[in-house]
Amino acid sequence: MPVAADPFIRGVLWDESMTRGLGDEEARMLVEWVVDWAELLAEAARSDADADNLVTRLRRRARAIGRFVNLWCEQRARGPAVQLAGVERFSWPLPTDPDIEAGDLMHAILTWENQHPPG
Repeated sequence: MPVAADPFIRGVLWDESMTRGLGDEEARMLVEWVVDWAELLAEAARSDADADNLVTRLRRRARAIGRFVNLWCEQRARGPAVQLAGVERFSWPLPTDPDIEAGDLMHAILTWENQHPPG
């Protein structure tokens, strides 16, 4: 029996740390991405505890992605952004354009994440 996604989605919507430092466009993309995946994960989970674990990991990854985009685009702190990518074991390609817009970078990362979900 699928687990109800509503409690997990409410948690996502209240998690301000996920979007801290992002512009409206990037924050919207990230929240929509997390909500879509949280619904899928809750549906596939075997129990509430399993769903909670999966969505908690997803939210942590989203916070790190948001932090990366903020470091790379807003703070122009490329060194710390690359270090974060290494620590988080992000396997998507790093941006090659140092002047990439935050919305474009967020879109590229989330598209890659959708095409290469963690195993």
